[in-house]
Order: sequence, then C-alpha cells, then structure tokens
Amino acid sequence: MNVLHLDSSATGDASISRELSAAVVQALRQADPSLRVAYRDLVAQPPAHLDGKLLQSLRPQPGAEPATDAAFLKETAYTDELLGEFLAADVVVVAAPMYNFSIPSQLKAWIDRVAQAGKTFRYTANGPEGLAGNKRVIIVSSRGGKYAGTAIETMLDHQESFLRAVFGFFGITDIGVVRAEGVALGEQARAQAIEQALAQASLLAEELKAAA
Repeated sequence: MNVLHLDSSATGDASISRELSAAVVQALRQADPSLRVAYRDLVAQPPAHLDGKLLQSLRPQPGAEPATDAAFLKETAYTDELLGEFLAADVVVVAAPMYNFSIPSQLKAWIDRVAQAGKTFRYTANGPEGLAGNKRVIIVSSRGGKYAGTAIETMLDHQESFLRAVFGFFGITDIGVVRAEGVALGEQARAQAIEQALAQASLLAEELKAAA
C-alpha cells in the first residue's frame, strides 16, 4: 500500500496537525509494516501560487504561447512530481490546520497543481467525473475553535468542507477525518482534543487493516 503524507502547517514543532498526521502514519505502519510512505512538506517546499504562466500550462488557452523559461520549466516539473505522488497513492493523509476559517495557502497551491482535467477529473456530457476515486483520504484537521457543532459554527468551516468538496470532485468518496478542535480554548481543552484525535487515528488504522 502506498501512502502520501502531506503536512501544511507553518508552525513547525508547535503544530498539532503535524503531530497528529505523524501519529496517523505511524498507526498505519503498525497496521501494515509493508506500506510505503511518500512525505511532502508543503511549507518546506511550497508550490508557487498560480499565475498566468502556470494557468496556461494547466489549462492551455488557444493561441497562447507556452512559457519556456527555466523557472517555469522547474515549476511544471514540480507539478508533474506532485501529481504523480497523488495518483500513485492508495491512502492520502492530509494535515490541514484551519487558518482564518480555511486551509493554509500552501495546501491550496498543492490542490491547484493536482486538480488537472484529464488526470484527476474530466468533464462529460453528463457533468464532471472524478478520475481518482480509488483512494482513501484521511483529513487531519486542527482548529482553535469549534466548528462541528451548531449550524452557525458549521457555516464558518471552509476547511474540512472545502477538502471534502475537492476530493469528492476527484471522485474520492472514502474520506475520514481525524479532528482536534477547540485547541485554543485552554490547556485542558487542547489536551482532550489531541487525545480524542489520537483515538480516532488508531480507529481509522484498524479499519484500513480490516479492509485490506
């Protein structure tokens, strides 16, 4: 089994999502010692945000000349590398802290690279169709407040909901969430949230082992 492990928190060793995503991968290793893990730190090696050149390479427009400068070619090679890792994975562990009700911009930039027509989705006469549905995605979510409770709180969640929408668009329906929320509400709340998330990680690993 191939696992793609993505980290996107900018807070380094203080990051809860990094701690939890490492715990998820470790639980997966314990459930299946033979699995292969590709690790990608999107903060240490951030994909450039989309500009006109990158958009042209991903969504070519008629009559536009493709860029050929060295910096652009380096970015397109990085795009191919990111896409290849994603397509090769059986399980994708996405560490996604909530920043201002959404995801880190580095993770959004990664999504912009792998969201490619003809590779991860396609448009048909009946509408869009996902092409990467043969995967399981585990979203490792951390957030300072609580957003999985009331309807008003849920309206502010453009983190987990966005990731579910993106991966669903790619055809992925097997999506699990390891969530630590309320971590900014005091030491006790933080410790309890992490403990619950670690329990979720172990449960997901056992489910994957049973399904293998």
